[in-house]
Amino acid sequence: MIIRQQCLLSYDELMKSVPKSKLVMILDEIDVTPVADKMKKPKDSKGPKGYAPELFLYALIAMQVEQIKTIAGLVKRLSTDFSFKYACGFGLVDSVPSESAFSRFLSKLSDESSLEELFHSLVLSAKKAGIIEGSIIAIDSTKLSAYEASKPKKEIIDDGKHPNWGMKRDTNGNKIRWFGWKLHILCDSKSELPLDIKITPANVHDGTVAISLIEHFLAAYKETFKPSYYLMDSGYDYDYIYRDIINRFEAIPIIAYNPRGSKAPPVGLDEDLHPICSAGYKLVYWGKDNSYMKFRCPHVLGKVNCPFGSNWCSSSNYGYTLKINYKENPRQFGYPLRSSKTWKTLYNKRTSVERLNGRLKEHLNLNHFHSKGIKKAFTHSLLNSIAIIAGTIAVNKKHQNKPVTTKAA
Repeated sequence: MIIRQQCLLSYDELMKSVPKSKLVMILDEIDVTPVADKMKKPKDSKGPKGYAPELFLYALIAMQVEQIKTIAGLVKRLSTDFSFKYACGFGLVDSVPSESAFSRFLSKLSDESSLEELFHSLVLSAKKAGIIEGSIIAIDSTKLSAYEASKPKKEIIDDGKHPNWGMKRDTNGNKIRWFGWKLHILCDSKSELPLDIKITPANVHDGTVAISLIEHFLAAYKETFKPSYYLMDSGYDYDYIYRDIINRFEAIPIIAYNPRGSKAPPVGLDEDLHPICSAGYKLVYWGKDNSYMKFRCPHVLGKVNCPFGSNWCSSSNYGYTLKINYKENPRQFGYPLRSSKTWKTLYNKRTSVERLNGRLKEHLNLNHFHSKGIKKAFTHSLLNSIAIIAGTIAVNKKHQNKPVTTKAA
């Protein structure tokens, strides 16, 4: 007969003695108390007390980190994996909530604004730690399939609250159609972390959401962020977006041009939207004065050998000069120039939001959405956003606390 020797230490003491897992490190960065306090039952309420809201919250966040696809899978993992159960705050011999208990809590959580406030507080913590910069912002959307069964268009209630059919093109230009939602993300290009998010039905065009997303972002953080640039793809190429970013938000829009079927560039511009002279040569950029950009004759400056000479455009020895107030037509005459290296370098940073979308889907649980309604879709997206920010903070702290080793002489 084999008799197991009794352990001298409790499970709690043993867990404290082993290195922290990735999940524990992430959950340690999240203070769910403000959310839990709003979810607790009044002290004078009757009936069973139930489980502490903190336990539900940590378990739902852990569900995203561990990519557990369903609530049923979460309950099973809590029931069979003691280290996972312990990391979520449950005692070793405690019972775990049922699927229906989790569903009721999720419905109640989706009616609260406190989870969004928790997300914003983590963003501020990451900014304080120097992880988030917030000067260059990238905006894009990604598809989120609905849990509801798809319907023909004629049967869909188009009220902004129900899922709808959407279409996007992938990086190869192929059309992708889905039934559900769009997750619109405002992302810090340095850290590649979400700063604000919004959910709409999938048929809502990206360009109609950009300004309201920026407004919500700036209002949520007061004076904490003052972005210099907003980067977007051609789906956001609308005149009012340029004007609002320049005039209202005092920033510079870096947005890809969308010709919208036109076969030739606008008059006076080449394919790079750079001003040209009457002979078709690129005018030479000659600096900026307040809102005005100045361009000069390339022949006078020795850049080209125009067969017509400089007198074709101007009798002045200085040559033809063009001055443009870019604020009057920012879509065509943007600053910096679309043809410049500066513009292209900035625009390339827009891929930060695409990489963020990929991480949320590949390394977290964004693609596995099993609840109905736009509120729960938003809650699901918030839980994933909270997890990725907390994970980044945890990794950053781990690297900062890593002991420095020196090579032997």
